[in-house]
Amino acid sequence: MSGKERLSLERIDGWRWKIPRTGAMRTDGIIYAGEKMLDAIRQDQAMDQVANVACLPGIVGYSMAMPDIHWGYGFPIGGVAAFSMEEGIVSPGGVGYDINCGVRLMTTHLRALELGADKIRELVTALFRNIPSGVGSSRKDFKLSEAELDHVLLKGAQWAVSKGFGEASDLERIEEGGCIPWADPEQVSAKARERGRSQLGTLGSGNHFVEIGVVEEIYEPKTAEVFGLFLGQLTVFVHTGSRGLGHQVCDDFIRVLLKSTQKYGIELPDKQLCCAPVTSSEGRSYLGAMGAAANFAFANRQMISHWVRETFEQFFKEPSERLGLSLLYDVCHNMAKIEEHVWQGRRLKLCVHRKGATRAFAAGHEAVPDLYRSVGQPVLIPGDMGRYSYVLVGTQRAMEDTFGSTCHGAGRVLSRHQAVKSAKGRSVLKEMEDRGIFVLGASKATLVEEMPEAYKDVSDVVEVVAHAGISRPVARLRPLGVMKG
Repeated sequence: MSGKERLSLERIDGWRWKIPRTGAMRTDGIIYAGEKMLDAIRQDQAMDQVANVACLPGIVGYSMAMPDIHWGYGFPIGGVAAFSMEEGIVSPGGVGYDINCGVRLMTTHLRALELGADKIRELVTALFRNIPSGVGSSRKDFKLSEAELDHVLLKGAQWAVSKGFGEASDLERIEEGGCIPWADPEQVSAKARERGRSQLGTLGSGNHFVEIGVVEEIYEPKTAEVFGLFLGQLTVFVHTGSRGLGHQVCDDFIRVLLKSTQKYGIELPDKQLCCAPVTSSEGRSYLGAMGAAANFAFANRQMISHWVRETFEQFFKEPSERLGLSLLYDVCHNMAKIEEHVWQGRRLKLCVHRKGATRAFAAGHEAVPDLYRSVGQPVLIPGDMGRYSYVLVGTQRAMEDTFGSTCHGAGRVLSRHQAVKSAKGRSVLKEMEDRGIFVLGASKATLVEEMPEAYKDVSDVVEVVAHAGISRPVARLRPLGVMKG
């Protein structure tokens, strides 16, 4: 589809809007949004992208978008779409360039009020010294051999823990146990490998961050207790992905799948949706490479968590066990996964694309770790660096309506260029300090691009998914100190 004027939007209820099937669309589009969000959503081509995804062969259910929707490569960011294994496709545009970009939350026994602003500043500075960040950042003290890189690509976070970067108990608190089983390192190009070898354990740039925060409100006390959250608790978010390796895998396979689109006679409304049948040799190759890049990202977040623990131990002069520094959960938000879901009464094996969307499985699901299975999967929703973030929990309604999916963050409302223009003459750092938040970044330009007004208010996003019933708020966290990439 092209041309927003050709798309109509019909209200389903206060939180969902339908793009009715028309033209080459094989199904309706569904956008989760509050009414006040619609003007912003219409500002870019994201609605067209929801309709475009609905044109892809083998789509099951609807082409969906979460309330943090904005324009992306091919699929919108915030997009969710499931495809039949027999007739459907897999597309790099439905995963994104930062394969398995994701977020993890670590909790402590510490109370934020006991630290004070000066200690937070010192702690963020110590983290900044210990975790490389910025464009092309690398660790000078750590570079993988080719053989070791294969183990990373096969085992993900399991490799990192086996090498002493973390604890065995971390693995049960990571989506998929921190390892995608269908990963195939042989599908990862030499160029992607070279880009990744020196970048494991680095934050990168853009919207990636390590954030020290405090739990300032709890909505579901019983669920919060199961998650180990309490009011006033000091927490640490880590947000990053597969670095240059994942970016190169995406780039490599866009070229491959542009050809396979022609080979299999797949008609596309936008070539950025290039794809291949899930079970074709090209589709299997992409899934193998994507799984390997996802494992790289799991290992990356695991190693950064190790260096967070190391920094805390040095700063507080206490072992991390006494600080209670433990992993609550780690979620992916740029992935295509093979999952089983019930749709219209039938149990189906599907290739579920979540691009800027988070898995939100309900209580009782076998993929939810034992320690959380009684309440549901933790869902981590970071906001911008100046306001707040949320911990949610997955629901049965998400299993029934969205293939167990929900939002992933705030969602941009200003492009990076627009943000720079808007911040002209201002000191974003000073504005953050006035809010009681110490921010340290690898580049001034990144801090300006990431200023709070560049994003939607994440509470508006969470309000939509909560009212729609596809996840429930458990706790709200406020940033105290942020290290930006």
